[in-house]
Amino acid sequence: MKILIAILLVVSGFAFAEDPSPATNREIDQLFAALQGSGCEFNRNGSWYDAQKATEHLHRKYDYLLGKGLVTTTESFIERAATGSSVSGKPYLVRCGGAQPVPSRSWFGDKLKDLRAHAAGAGKS
Repeated sequence: MKILIAILLVVSGFAFAEDPSPATNREIDQLFAALQGSGCEFNRNGSWYDAQKATEHLHRKYDYLLGKGLVTTTESFIERAATGSSVSGKPYLVRCGGAQPVPSRSWFGDKLKDLRAHAAGAGKS
């Protein structure tokens, strides 16, 4: 009986997974825009892709995860979609200009901090 209750609780948690809030959707859209407009390259499984291809790939992953109810915050988007390959387990890298590549987790995390700092500054006016 306890096992049945545990299974029902887990299943109900998936059934009632929340959609991202409007603020989260806005932040994720801004992260996609930042990547697409960055001119940076994106390494996935050992191959480099331009920002457009990277954005397209991450959009597909994001849409899949949304359908599963696995993205509810901007941080969960970064962690589950933008950090590494779900197939190979290899981390994604971002390389901008002549700079050394950085883990995409760091790149997206820094962009998110910048977006939030900008939004907080804009709210003080």
